[in-house]
Amino acid sequence: MAGHSQFKNIMHRKGAQDAKRSKIFNKLAREITVAAKSGLPDPAANPRLRAAILAGRAQNMPRDRIDRAIKQGTPGGGDDANYEEVRYEGYGPGGVALIVEALTDNRNRTAAEVRSSFTKYGGSLGETNSVSFMFNRIGAIYYPASAADADTVFEVALEAGADNVESDENGHEVTSTVENFGAVRDALEAKFGGAESARLTWRPLNTVAPSEDAAASLLKLLDVLEDNDDVQVVEGNFDISDELMQKLTA
Repeated sequence: MAGHSQFKNIMHRKGAQDAKRSKIFNKLAREITVAAKSGLPDPAANPRLRAAILAGRAQNMPRDRIDRAIKQGTPGGGDDANYEEVRYEGYGPGGVALIVEALTDNRNRTAAEVRSSFTKYGGSLGETNSVSFMFNRIGAIYYPASAADADTVFEVALEAGADNVESDENGHEVTSTVENFGAVRDALEAKFGGAESARLTWRPLNTVAPSEDAAASLLKLLDVLEDNDDVQVVEGNFDISDELMQKLTA
């Protein structure tokens, strides 16, 4: 599946992301704070907060950092910023469609920075919905292979309302509709514990295999976007071979 291949691409790039761990913690903390603001500060009663905390734990985020982010999102917690969820869409090098999701307290600043990044690396930012029609909005949940065998994950996920399960030696990817995402995530969590990743994402209907030069520019663009404090997630319809990914990230 295209999305699963992209997940492998992301894993190849994880080494570079490890070097940016403080940036990753900042993004996770912002999501936790916004999630706490959007509902109760109790993860048991706030699915978005629970998912944000699980994402933080999957990245080995310190417990005190998680607690501090939750506190900042509660009334009188010290974070008075009004974050908005914004989505940007456009094309990167090689005609790759990209969707950028951000949490920002200044839409003008973030839009200017994202547009500048696209332009610098041979891309172009478009209007909202200019590329999202090339993707399906789905729930995606990842578990390591050690969580359970493929048959067990499949049975639990299917009973909870999942659409599909893909398993290999690296782990299990469970996908669902947006509507069933919460129920599937909770059922898997009850059986196998917290997921390595559980979030709504954009899955491309078709993928693009960029040339080596385009892929090199694309990876630079992705790095710059992910280095932006406001950018939370970048999704694309690229499919770079394992061999090329290893060559470009060596």
